[in-house]
Amino acid sequence: MPDAGESAARRLRLVGDFLQEQGLDAFCALGTSDIAWATAFEDVFDDERAHALLITQDGALLHTDSRYSHAARQAADAAGWLVAVSDERVSHARAVIGAACDRLGGRSLALGFEDDVLLKEWRALVAAAEGAPCGVSLQETSGALIGLRAVKDAGEIARLRAAQAVTDAAFAHIVRFMKPGMTEREVQIELEDYMMRHGARGLAFSSIVATGANGASPHAIPGDTRLEAGQCVVMDFGARAYGYCSDMTRTVFIGEPSARLAEAYEVLRRANETVEAALMPGMTGREAHEMAEEVLASGGFGGLMGHGLGHGVGIDIHEQPTLSPRNDRPLPAGCVVTVEPGIYVPGEFGMRLEDCGVLTDEGYKIFGTSPHEMVII
Repeated sequence: MPDAGESAARRLRLVGDFLQEQGLDAFCALGTSDIAWATAFEDVFDDERAHALLITQDGALLHTDSRYSHAARQAADAAGWLVAVSDERVSHARAVIGAACDRLGGRSLALGFEDDVLLKEWRALVAAAEGAPCGVSLQETSGALIGLRAVKDAGEIARLRAAQAVTDAAFAHIVRFMKPGMTEREVQIELEDYMMRHGARGLAFSSIVATGANGASPHAIPGDTRLEAGQCVVMDFGARAYGYCSDMTRTVFIGEPSARLAEAYEVLRRANETVEAALMPGMTGREAHEMAEEVLASGGFGGLMGHGLGHGVGIDIHEQPTLSPRNDRPLPAGCVVTVEPGIYVPGEFGMRLEDCGVLTDEGYKIFGTSPHEMVII
């Protein structure tokens, strides 16, 4: 696994290439996940948007505050100080633009920033640019770093696999724990507690546990509904470990399923496995999604999925690229995506089967080990 210095050097080179392609002199990142990726710092950042990162062809500067600066300096030292750290008590905008002017010799410069900045951040950048000691042209970009983050390096793949191992262990545990009469909420608490006690540093997202008709809502919130014989239970969950997320969904059955539920599950499984067997670099997200839709329709469950087939996973639970009707771009080798077809029949049941894996030149390689065979509690 590459060390922090190797990872940071590679990622900063990628941003440098982007700067050259776009005719930019520097880039300002304000999103915490973008900053965590570009610096390769570990155990520094939490969920608070409290940092700014300046990237030029000559290196990077992280501007933060005293809550994070000690940990950031330790991480910078471990990475060979490819990223300088400042906790000067000025705004992020003033720190970044001032440093850009200093580093680039006081000449006029083009500073890129992402179009997902908050309004107050944009106003601060404009004010700092107007008062800068050099001429600063602010240039909006869209999806710059999240696009670079789409292709994972070897260290990221190793971390994603390790996070998935926590999730696989949690699934093996929860199917032994579940009993008729338990509530969705009881299952959720046990599932999340197990992940936190067995390697997770946090949750990738709030777990979904939905039984019976509740399963027809893809993002159902677990409540007091009890597991009953004859129903299926959808469980969508993930761990955050080693700085990266895992994601999986399994549908299990309480007692022997009816013929309709069993048929739906077989069609669902076929849709999942058909796409996973066919995924290759160069296929578009739309093509993957439509392939799943065709399998569902041929099995008698057309038009009952509703959501996109999958999404990228990494530092964040939802990244690029997507497997959806809106993505006509070819999927690159090295991207990590979920494949998660679903069938949702309002008032009756819902089910989903989701894996997460990496797209390679040899095809789609699933991270997890949890089987697709029907599980009956």
